[in-house]
Amino acid sequence: MEIFKSLEEHDYEQMIFMQDKETGLKAITCIHDTTLGPGLGGTRYWTYENEEDAIEDVLRLARGMTYKNAASGLPIGGAKTVILKDPKNQVSKEAMFRAFGRFVEGLNGRYITAADVGTTEVEMDYIYQETNYVAGTGLKPGTSGNPSPSTAHGVYVGMKAAAKKAFGSDSLQGKSILVEGVGKVGYLLAEAAIKEGAKVYATDIFERPKERARELGCEIVEAESMFDIKIDIYAPCALGASINDESLKKIEKAGIKVIAGAANNQLAETRHGDKLDEMGIVYAPDYILNAGGVIQVADEFNGGYNAERARKSVNRIYDQIEKVFKIAERDGIPTYKAADILAEERITAVRNTKSIFARDSKSILNR
Repeated sequence: MEIFKSLEEHDYEQMIFMQDKETGLKAITCIHDTTLGPGLGGTRYWTYENEEDAIEDVLRLARGMTYKNAASGLPIGGAKTVILKDPKNQVSKEAMFRAFGRFVEGLNGRYITAADVGTTEVEMDYIYQETNYVAGTGLKPGTSGNPSPSTAHGVYVGMKAAAKKAFGSDSLQGKSILVEGVGKVGYLLAEAAIKEGAKVYATDIFERPKERARELGCEIVEAESMFDIKIDIYAPCALGASINDESLKKIEKAGIKVIAGAANNQLAETRHGDKLDEMGIVYAPDYILNAGGVIQVADEFNGGYNAERARKSVNRIYDQIEKVFKIAERDGIPTYKAADILAEERITAVRNTKSIFARDSKSILNR
């Protein structure tokens, strides 16, 4: 893999490789763009087949955070971390995440971390022992805690906006919804949809989440046959690349009209977004839809977390999705391209102000 070529392709600023032999830490932090402020993005703790897969994942995720944060109107840039998990190696999580926290501290505010797949408030508490550049802990004054409820709520309101585009009404009552991945976010999304009167089908690669979803009132389907039923709305809430050559054929057969879910990087390739547009499927771009969590943790830097203020900001995801649809209609382009335009226009506008000299640059960190 030609790393500098990959960095140059989408103008990444920095990639940092970290290792600590004593604790077993092997981590990669990628900072994509800090035009709008310090890079904020979660730490993912995951098992990768090889190091190249980890690098590709962190590159995609960091760039996605730049666009997510920009499109959400937040005064922060985009970054991400992946910590390589070795199932064969028993590690002390406290020691490993505290070691990682010291590396974060060494970046001196260019990067703020938070929870992501494989990490929780517990790991953020460990990181907080070593640095203040972390959000979503249970210990930090003014903390916001677990961001999953805000992520789920943002997906829910964004799904309603997409339903309005596809069906003429934003009501989910009577709609059939497939939630793929009923973990921290997918479960709460399913709960909200059921409360509104939707018929929810759920699938997951693990048994415990499926059991919880069944108890909630979901009808459980197996992953290999999840598109064998007629579905109105598909909500991918597991890992990325779920929209690909193979799944598109099944999505069409299932009669799906809307795709709106929490997973990052849902399109395996951009051409799959073009295909969705050709098929007439309303696609709510993932990084707009799943921004609720980062909106919540970013609110901590407004003098301490305020739940009411954060919820109002998360509710605006409905409006942002509608803006994406309007741009798509205006320019005659697929929604995934329209979402990029929404984010890029804001980044460009702010970058143009950088030519104005300021002795002490102000950012979200010194509010």
